[in-house]
Amino acid sequence: MTSTPSTTHPAGAAELGTLVVMPWSGEAPDGGDMPYLLAYSLGDAATGPEASAAAIERLLNDNGLSAGGDLVDGTERPGLPVGLLVESGTAVLTLPGLTAQCVPPPEWIAAVGERGYAYLVFTTRPWPEATPGRPVEAEALAAFAGADETLRAAAHIVLPARSLRG
Repeated sequence: MTSTPSTTHPAGAAELGTLVVMPWSGEAPDGGDMPYLLAYSLGDAATGPEASAAAIERLLNDNGLSAGGDLVDGTERPGLPVGLLVESGTAVLTLPGLTAQCVPPPEWIAAVGERGYAYLVFTTRPWPEATPGRPVEAEALAAFAGADETLRAAAHIVLPARSLRG
């Protein structure tokens, strides 16, 4: 079971609705543990879920990313405007004008420490059922995060993990 621990309402971006970042880890093709981050809206903007999806798509496009585009390897793009800070058991995802944080489970922290990066799936597809503070069963997470509809509507980014320590 995973909980939905983080939300943010960026200034001037109310049309995003409630933005959630959910961490989890799982086995990768190389046999190691892969740290994942799923960023999504609840679709609860005042103008509806379609407006939330469009706002996220604009946010991604404004930052040189595209939903449904190729995998972006942030380890090879030092100027990428998306960042990940992992410090004191907290993961902080940043984009210009947007900061979202979450408290990942220990196995996620270990995996990101080993790999030096996390795989971010930032989807335009709303997930209103996965609200902050409520547990999400592993099956529900796998069904949403692994759905073709979610993956095709997402920017996929290998995001280097930085820390405050050198």
